[in-house]
Amino acid sequence: MSVLVGDDTRLVVQGITGKEGSFHTLRNRDYGTTVVAGVTPGKAGQDVDGIPVFDTVAEAVEATGANTSLVFVPPRFSAEAILESADAGIRLAVCVTEGTPVADMARVAAYLRGSETMLVGPNCPGVISPGVANVGIIPGEVTTPGPVGLVSRSGTLVYQIVHELSQRGIGQSTCIGIGGDPIIGTDFITALRLFQDDPETKAVALVGEIGGDDEEKAAEHIRDHVTKPVVAYVAGFTAPPGKRMGHAGAIITGSKGTAQAKAEAFEAVGVKVARNPSQVAELISEVLP
Repeated sequence: MSVLVGDDTRLVVQGITGKEGSFHTLRNRDYGTTVVAGVTPGKAGQDVDGIPVFDTVAEAVEATGANTSLVFVPPRFSAEAILESADAGIRLAVCVTEGTPVADMARVAAYLRGSETMLVGPNCPGVISPGVANVGIIPGEVTTPGPVGLVSRSGTLVYQIVHELSQRGIGQSTCIGIGGDPIIGTDFITALRLFQDDPETKAVALVGEIGGDDEEKAAEHIRDHVTKPVVAYVAGFTAPPGKRMGHAGAIITGSKGTAQAKAEAFEAVGVKVARNPSQVAELISEVLP
């Protein structure tokens, strides 16, 4: 089984006629994802390798029954693209775009609280349910269907850890790259709830990074609500205080947000914490039932 994306996914790609949008759309379709439409304002009536293009998401939803959107729209317009998906009744919006202004995302987050649309991202690699559907830029070649759910703030570490799990013969149920911006749509706790409720997910790998307190909150949630084994890794054990590392949210302020503090929070609730990415697959193999 899988979460978020699966056999019922009907994908519309916003920004499909751009270079990155068209490239990844066709990769996702080749993987097996049902891609039903694209959206680029002013280009209705065109197609991308047989995929019809519409001016608006609402038109695409009405014509094709799309229920999931993938946003490949420049940062200036990505927030509006997410809101357009929500207004069109899209169930899940995945925003890959990097550089969406934080002020724009604050407005999006407030709007989505009154909506049925779930957002993954922005600045994320997307979601893949191996062997079923891929919505984003995660390379399907390194994934394998199986019992481990993966949620990560880092896109690159999704690829590495999934590859190492697959090399050990450990498959994945769904891999979710939530993104590392200060304001994102889906957090660790939401992903943990999804994996806890999925009967086919037997263990969870959680990949955090320095900055903020999302990992500490996740540790508390695991303590109170998660019965499945969880293995964690926190990127940034050697990061210097006060310097942003990679993602906009990855910055240590004073003694808060350090990798060591996050690791200690996880270990205090019984979560094994890897000290390097390659150790995650090893620890998962130890805790899988």
